[in-house]
Amino acid sequence: MSIEIANESGVSVDTDAVLAVARHTLDEMGVNPLAELSVLLVDIEYMTELNHRWMGSDGPTDVLAFPMDEGSVDHGPGEAGSGEPALLGDIVLCPEVAAKQAATAGHSAADELHLLTVHGALHLLGYDHAEPEEEREMFALQARLLSSWRATRVK
Repeated sequence: MSIEIANESGVSVDTDAVLAVARHTLDEMGVNPLAELSVLLVDIEYMTELNHRWMGSDGPTDVLAFPMDEGSVDHGPGEAGSGEPALLGDIVLCPEVAAKQAATAGHSAADELHLLTVHGALHLLGYDHAEPEEEREMFALQARLLSSWRATRVK
């Protein structure tokens, strides 16, 4: 699994942990091990610009996911595919927004970034939360993936 990460946020982030939770999520979801993912950490100003340009919303957001062609995602050997590595897309995180949300939620900024990384990865894999049933499914899966990843780190 090729996961590229770039921290352009100006905030100190444990990028190894962000990479680890992204890798765990994709592995658990059965994504082709040759798949490629990009994770970009940005400042509030750039996230505000992206959120306005792509979502039509004002202000910064915590995470944006930019999937590549959804038809190209190869979920592994059980699915017929070309065998070519899939370009999953990009996850864009804003550590400053994550830190504010973490304070409100009562957990660490790192925990919030891990949650947002899983959330973004699930969006790249086609999950959404626009409808109540979709939200229940996606958030339950997100919680399960975070829990199983945390369990691997407490060894």
